[in-house]
Amino acid sequence: MKKVIYVLCISLLIVSCKSNKSEPIVKSKLVEVFKASNKNYPNISVHRGGKDIFNYPENCLETIKYINDSISAIFEIDIAQTKDNKLVLMHDNSINRTTTGSGLVRKMTINELLDHNLVDDFGNVTNFKIPLFKDVLKWAQKNNVILTVDIKRSVKQSDVIKAIKMANAEDVCVLITYDVNQAKSAFKQAPDLLLSVSARNHEEFDRLLQANIPLENMIAFTGTRLSPSSLYKRLHDNDIVCMLGTLGNLDRQAKARGDQLYATWKSAGVDIIATDRPFEVANVIN
Repeated sequence: MKKVIYVLCISLLIVSCKSNKSEPIVKSKLVEVFKASNKNYPNISVHRGGKDIFNYPENCLETIKYINDSISAIFEIDIAQTKDNKLVLMHDNSINRTTTGSGLVRKMTINELLDHNLVDDFGNVTNFKIPLFKDVLKWAQKNNVILTVDIKRSVKQSDVIKAIKMANAEDVCVLITYDVNQAKSAFKQAPDLLLSVSARNHEEFDRLLQANIPLENMIAFTGTRLSPSSLYKRLHDNDIVCMLGTLGNLDRQAKARGDQLYATWKSAGVDIIATDRPFEVANVIN
């Protein structure tokens, strides 16, 4: 009898040990896709889902669809949160600039937001509404479109990660972080997600190396100015994709001096160009 009890106890201990083992992390497919050695990924990132397009407002699902019909790109979107805790696409704290209404997003319900229409960058009122993040996720999954998700300061990182996981949208989302602490927090909550991390210089990259985040989980945003070739080489030596933000000053340079500058910057070591001029970039580098 004692032998039977002993065997039973050992069996229960083994089962308990097995059940306590953590499940292996199944990483987003994007972790394998976005490698410097791969190159088989979109090399244009569309800022705010598309800007300066007549009758197509920024952070608007219809604008993303319109651009996606013409070029291969990933789409950077901004996530805000309403008074009733709905996640929506909106860059500003208020809706004054981009809609027919006014007020702070965090002080308005989703129904109050939907009373207003989106306005393009030229002041034209459209029939389009502020989109829910969950609807954009659903469309992106269905159409295999990659989103880089920028979380506004008033929104909890955990709420956005939860929404991505609830939608099973890990394979179409890159989470944007701006410093090492944000990157560490994102990785702790979602070790399966690909992260856009700030690596504008060697010092920032050194801090990331000390953060114990796997390099395969990183895309390096190298800022809005061209970095030294040594930084691009170092990132590439670690198989990390480099993204340059031409939005703003560099886009203006290209517009004034010639779009061929985009090809020059790409040949300098840039893998992805984040821009307000996606069609012009596509014409040059594709």
